Amino acid sequence: MRHRRSGRKLGVTTKHRKAMFRNMATDLLREGRINTTDTRAKEIRRVVEKLITLGKNGSLHARRKALGYVRDRAVVEKLFSELAQRYMERPGGYTRIVKLGYRRGDNAPISLIELVTEEFRAKKKKKKSAPATGAPAKAESSKKKSAEELGLVEEEQTPETASKTDVEAGEAESASAAEGKDASSAPPEEVVPEPVEEAAPESSEAAETEPVEEAAPESSEAAETEPVEEAAPESSEAAETEP
Repeated sequence: MRHRRSGRKLGVTTKHRKAMFRNMATDLLREGRINTTDTRAKEIRRVVEKLITLGKNGSLHARRKALGYVRDRAVVEKLFSELAQRYMERPGGYTRIVKLGYRRGDNAPISLIELVTEEFRAKKKKKKSAPATGAPAKAESSKKKSAEELGLVEEEQTPETASKTDVEAGEAESASAAEGKDASSAPPEEVVPEPVEEAAPESSEAAETEPVEEAAPESSEAAETEPVEEAAPESSEAAETEP
């Protein structure tokens, strides 16, 4: 097992491995990209990114350390001038590994390792809204929330709600006390008795009290009461009375 063992031996000796990493790092910094196996690409990435960090430092000590590893002065000059300016705002991740497939001879996995050329764009971090009391908000279960909405379970009083209820109760007591003081300080108002309206008589009583109009006499009674005119004297009687 490879517990707590960093790096890969790659099937070669230590001197061979160090020389190979030095040559591959120099070629990658000069050309910008190289093709190699997956395991070697992963190992060379660690070396190249440390060299680019030295180039971003720009001090004399960093330049001497880079010259101790990369033996080509032109590549070191490019590292401290061009590549350092390119990756000055990038916090890391200067290389990219792209898998290409398998080699025809021994079927080894082949990858392309290259230097990143895109401009770095920093992502804006979302600010987490902290709770008012400073304590982490507790997630309530949906079952408990639905039960509280239906009235089956009483809502638990938190310190905030308890303080709010106490404040509201104190405000209500102070308002009632102020109203009592105003009522006691005000002079007593004279009570004027309101005139009592008499109730209207019901329909049956009204019918009893109202005078009853007499019915008009019938035609026979009218004929009896009317005076009867006397008939005119006949012609014979008129002749006797005349002189």
